[in-house]
Amino acid sequence: MATETTKQIRTGLTGDEAVAYAALHTNVDVIAAYPITPQTIMVEKVSEFVNNGELNAEFVPVESEHSALSASVGASLTGARTFTATASQGLALMYEILYIAAALRVSLVMGLANRAFSAPINIHCSHDDAYAARDAGWIELFGETVQEAYDLIIASFKITEDKRILFPVMVSLDAFILSHSIEPLYIYKGYDAVREFLPDREPVNPVDPDNPITYGPLALPDYYMEIKKQQAEALKSTYPYIKEILREYSEFSGRQYDFLKKYYLDDAETIFVILGSAAGTVRDAVKTLRKEGYKVGALSLTLYRPFPFKEVREACKNADTIVVMDRSYSFGSPAAQLYMDMATALYSLPNRPRLVNVVYGLGGRDMYPHEVKKILEVIKDPSVTEYWLGARG
Repeated sequence: MATETTKQIRTGLTGDEAVAYAALHTNVDVIAAYPITPQTIMVEKVSEFVNNGELNAEFVPVESEHSALSASVGASLTGARTFTATASQGLALMYEILYIAAALRVSLVMGLANRAFSAPINIHCSHDDAYAARDAGWIELFGETVQEAYDLIIASFKITEDKRILFPVMVSLDAFILSHSIEPLYIYKGYDAVREFLPDREPVNPVDPDNPITYGPLALPDYYMEIKKQQAEALKSTYPYIKEILREYSEFSGRQYDFLKKYYLDDAETIFVILGSAAGTVRDAVKTLRKEGYKVGALSLTLYRPFPFKEVREACKNADTIVVMDRSYSFGSPAAQLYMDMATALYSLPNRPRLVNVVYGLGGRDMYPHEVKKILEVIKDPSVTEYWLGARG
């Protein structure tokens, strides 16, 4: 249990401010960014740190999100500790460079304020952006609270710079629910308090005029497939190292982090699986439902990519029903995105559970604990495979 110490103080911040303080406390060298609601405060606050002399870094105000990520990739390749942030349509504009950053094995951290895609225009929470990036080759982490957003940014720099990993990392926090809400949290008293966990970066093969190397060469059919296979295998190989770093950060901070959060799973007949801030709502509902005699549990994922396949299978292997909660939708597909991951992970279990996809909270719509009980009532009908919670019509 974390307490106020010589290294940490207790304060109150919004999620965006917490991410900015994490960038400050990791002593980043370069920030390239473009404003977009609800992310803007992240980089606005970092720019204040630079302007006030609190952070000795280069802040690059670019003309678009595409340029923000392009500049970030270039800065990282020179050996700089690099941070950027975006949301929704901004991430969509970065899409080309997302794949390039991962394929170049760039060490880079991005704060992502999860916001719905247009149209219609909506500035509130959906997981559309994080899901849209799921195939790009980035490591993706989800914070459920302001504290977790802060901590995961710090841990992500250790992850992305680890010589056994070397993939970019994005940390998701739900728009407005976390990005603009003030919560109590513990933060460090500057980089000196973090340096023991996160020393200065030691870049691997940085761009150097005195030692020329090639990044991003042309690859034709005779080599491209082998390169992509190596990339796939490299990302899969990161599981134990990500777990190791999360464990190391847990010991350093006094706050526990792992791939999954398990709640009342041991004898659960029905398990709710979820990402992001609504996990707390589901756990609260599960606690109440347990008192009413329902054998239910909750499973939330901190690590979304690479998908924690083995851990998810182990957590869900004894359940009868898995309710997969998606704050997005994959149009034209059999189901939404997390559901498809879960279906793949659980398909080969000897006693495969029933899966139900619940789409909830799109565009920032609230989900309440009593609605979790409503889900149980709806899925009593064995023909129900998909349910849009609270949607009218």
